[in-house]
Amino acid sequence: MDFFSSMRVSATGLDAQTKRMNEISSNIANAESVGYRKKDAVFAAETDRESFGEILQNQLDEQVQGVRVTDIHEDEKTPRMVYNPSHPQANADGYVAMPNVNTVEEMANMISAQRSYEANVTAMNAAKSMAQKALEIGR
Repeated sequence: MDFFSSMRVSATGLDAQTKRMNEISSNIANAESVGYRKKDAVFAAETDRESFGEILQNQLDEQVQGVRVTDIHEDEKTPRMVYNPSHPQANADGYVAMPNVNTVEEMANMISAQRSYEANVTAMNAAKSMAQKALEIGR
């Protein structure tokens, strides 16, 4: 894998984790909003190729893959019913449909996304450091 491929793969990871973090923060912010549905980012692997020439030239890098967000999935679970007959959106029995957002679970997901983001930054910094050392050898 060359320098630019490693940077592109790490950049796709940074982008995907940023989008995941945005969905998590939206879930936490709307945990008590009536009618809101929890959202999750769906990831998929994608090959790291920019042009047809790269495909022909780099047979060794055939398995290099980045990641991208393919979809934002809305939770299909039934809402959490909370008894609050004075709420304007309460049903005939006095229950309000609240989102199924578990803030503890969302905080754990946020920590996971943050750690993944940091790992991609570390990988980029390592690749940059190796490239700088290679340039210093040429002096």
